[in-house]
Amino acid sequence: MGHGAAPAKNAVPRISLDADNAARVATTLQALATPSRLLILARLREGPCAATELAHEVGMEQSACSHQLRLLRNLGLVVGQRQGRSVVYALYDNHVAELLDQAVYHTEHLRLGLSDAADGDGDGGGDSDGDGGSGADGGGADRPAAR
Repeated sequence: MGHGAAPAKNAVPRISLDADNAARVATTLQALATPSRLLILARLREGPCAATELAHEVGMEQSACSHQLRLLRNLGLVVGQRQGRSVVYALYDNHVAELLDQAVYHTEHLRLGLSDAADGDGDGGGDSDGDGGSGADGGGADRPAAR
């Protein structure tokens, strides 16, 4: 599903965005606006992990990681389950993984100067001439600059 493209068969149904929904969605997206939280979510995307191990794997102090996990838990993005003396965290559900995957995919598309709308087929490829998006054919002048 891309910019103006027909939705995929397994696409999430569109829900009208009103003021109340907008505030909740903005809060969720703000939670994703911190690199440390994204690293935590990306690690949990691979599977559940104990809090102490998670802090080590993402290169954070235990207290800082716990603070971020508490925020992510309060927003419904992760869940924690006590196992003995430790807490094992996991993503709340597959929606969180898909949200993360879409954000990464979108930023990679921007970095490469690709757009679903540019190829017109909605497959997300964006490079219909096979030059790897290099613009060697002189095309691509209307694409945003890579950041």
